[in-house]
Amino acid sequence: MLRQDTQEWWSDRLAREPEELDEGEEPATPDRDGLRQFIEGQVLPWFENRKKALDNRPLIRAQAFGESLDVNKLERLGRYEVHLDRKLERMLSMLLRLKEMRLGTVAG
Repeated sequence: MLRQDTQEWWSDRLAREPEELDEGEEPATPDRDGLRQFIEGQVLPWFENRKKALDNRPLIRAQAFGESLDVNKLERLGRYEVHLDRKLERMLSMLLRLKEMRLGTVAG
């Protein structure tokens, strides 16, 4: 009745050696009571934490997007954009003048 990944998790818990157990942790037993303890102590808390994380996902995403749009950073980017825009205009006007000079020299 358990999902495949939960069955594997349960098998891993059963296969643990005594030295792998945390302090005060009892080894899992391959019976009904051992499975019940595993589900109540491990699986259900994991699903509860996962459910909370999924419920809070929109809030976390909104906070992350809000922090990524820092007004001070946007202001600096705007200044860089204006600076680069002016440089591009100067470069284009110089290219047009050079083209006119070249055409004037070739024609004359």
